Amino acid sequence: MSTLVPNPWLRCYFSRPEAGRRVVFFPHGGGSASFYRPLVHALPDDVEGMAVQYPGREDRIGEPCPTDMPGLVEPLAKALIQLDDKPVWFFGHSMGASVAHEVTRLLGTAGEPLPERLVVSGRPGPARQRPDDKHLDDERLWADVCQLGGTDATLLQMPGIREMTLPVLRADYRLVGTYRPAAARDLSVPVSVCYGTEDPEVDAAGAAAWAEITSADTEVTAFPGGHFYLRGPAPAELTHWLTGRLHAAADLAGRNRR
Repeated sequence: MSTLVPNPWLRCYFSRPEAGRRVVFFPHGGGSASFYRPLVHALPDDVEGMAVQYPGREDRIGEPCPTDMPGLVEPLAKALIQLDDKPVWFFGHSMGASVAHEVTRLLGTAGEPLPERLVVSGRPGPARQRPDDKHLDDERLWADVCQLGGTDATLLQMPGIREMTLPVLRADYRLVGTYRPAAARDLSVPVSVCYGTEDPEVDAAGAAAWAEITSADTEVTAFPGGHFYLRGPAPAELTHWLTGRLHAAADLAGRNRR
């Protein structure tokens, strides 16, 4: 069960009201908030994790899926404004990386507090992103889903799963495939880039291209695995890396207050 929050966009599976920092996780295309439950659970006790729940899945199954980036990020950005009681990090994987990026841009344009750090995973930088039309062909779309490995192969073979999940996948693939990111260095927050060494969608150059969106520092970290290197119980490497970065930020903030 998740802790209810005052809007439908966020799920808090493990409430930690005394935590000094918060990480908001943005799911991949076709994904839902529960994908991040293992990673949220693995966070240290002084960090609270929240996962974004997009419309059209799990407990929001009756709502229409947004099919373009503005239709998703504009209401989501408004929902995230309430998280201003402590420093927050954004962590987005695959489609979620672009969603987190665009939400950060919107918050900045509106003069709202920005995340302390933006972590983008499994997605090349905006200059390396290319439009595609997989959403127009169910066979190509389904083959891509099976190849990337975000869902257990046994589950994908169950009767009715394809028909049940295709509407959400079409909407998300259309959103990503028609999205045209701005070619602008308009952020001032530090960016961390993560990717799997065997990911067919992101290589070292694609990951490094995220440096072009911010005037602050950018770091790139490669992890063993493919596109869904973070799938399943949170991998030790990613958990260790994220915990280390969060504690370093807390230590720096403590020194600056002295």
